[in-house]
Amino acid sequence: MKKEEFRLVALAATLIGLLSVAPGLALAQEEKTPESKDSRMASSQWGGNYFPNVELTSSKGEKVRFFDDLVEGKVVMINFIYTRCPDACPLETARLSEVYQILGDRVGQDVFMYSITIDPGYDTPEVLTDFMQTYQIEDGWEFFTGKEEEILLLRKKLGLYIDEVNKDPLDHNLSMIVGNQKTGRWMKKSPFENPYILATEIGTWLHNYKNPMRRTNMYQDAPELRKLSQGESLFRTRCAACHEIGRTPGSVIKPGPNLMDVTVRREHDWLVRWIKEPDVMLEEKDPIATELFEAYNKLPMPNLRINDHEVDMLLDFIETESRRMKKVMEVEAIAAQQEVEEMDCCQKFEEMVLKSDTTDSQTANEESLVSTEKNPELVSSDSEESVVQVSDTAANEVAQVSQAEQPTSKTPRPLSLISWACGLGLSILAFRARMVPRN
Repeated sequence: MKKEEFRLVALAATLIGLLSVAPGLALAQEEKTPESKDSRMASSQWGGNYFPNVELTSSKGEKVRFFDDLVEGKVVMINFIYTRCPDACPLETARLSEVYQILGDRVGQDVFMYSITIDPGYDTPEVLTDFMQTYQIEDGWEFFTGKEEEILLLRKKLGLYIDEVNKDPLDHNLSMIVGNQKTGRWMKKSPFENPYILATEIGTWLHNYKNPMRRTNMYQDAPELRKLSQGESLFRTRCAACHEIGRTPGSVIKPGPNLMDVTVRREHDWLVRWIKEPDVMLEEKDPIATELFEAYNKLPMPNLRINDHEVDMLLDFIETESRRMKKVMEVEAIAAQQEVEEMDCCQKFEEMVLKSDTTDSQTANEESLVSTEKNPELVSSDSEESVVQVSDTAANEVAQVSQAEQPTSKTPRPLSLISWACGLGLSILAFRARMVPRN
């Protein structure tokens, strides 16, 4: 009996202990998981417990924390560069500057762009400021420096560091990371992708399509894909980040010189060497290379590392594209000086109206001739007033015709010819009426 009582007491104590511990466990679980936690969000996985909250210094000299100030709750684009990079970083920054222009005022408001140097010993805030000015980068896209070991930790946490590849401290992965920390969506992207696609991914996809998309082009109107020549492919991948050939309205402004007719303006041998080894020519203080360097915000031309055959293909494309763009720009200039042409249906309708107006005026002229023959006294008595009125009307019409012809082109319009003919006809009729002898 005593054993059974002892077992009951032990069981009751066990149950009481479990009941007292359960609320504590539930409370601890609640403290561990915030009340605002949404099962659809991944912020607990990619939150402050994952991202290093290291201290960084901006180009303005401001101290910030990586997670608390730069990443938490934001849509961000992060890449790593260093200002002394001779080739990849200038191209990468130039390409991303196109994305920066496309996103416009949104950068710094609902989209944030960060570039972090991997050479903090050299890239001080002052050096980063000069680098930003070279690429005309302003508010919204910020550059940072910090401690080398902490920046290395960031690169590893963001998946942008590979031990086997990044053996050189200044050798870095050319990929970048874009993501929405609040939703937990992160993507590794190449900065050399189409800037409009990158802008769409950052500004629309990562915002869960909250911003309405402006569809100005329809899929059925898309042109057929054509096969690119080797020269055009080289230009798009190596040159288009900094240069353009000609100028089309609404296109993104490039940081480098326009290459329209560059094969005519520069000697062939100089162009070939400049494309192959621009860094060597700058070191040698080549006068043209130095002038270009100073004229374009000291933006160095990177060494593209291409061979003689590729240089020839590239120059052939630039020459061909220059001829094409000159024709395009000439047509656009002529169109800008003239009025917008009406649709075919409107032109046909206008001709119909003009014909009807001409018929009515001819009918009125015939009636006036009949009345003149029947009532010569009436015509003679009112001849002077008629001549004055008709002459004024004809003069006004001729003046309107001359004014309409001046701003457009030398070729008279159909409406101008008809108005001039009507005015001339009325003047002749009035002169004939005046010459009729009185009884």
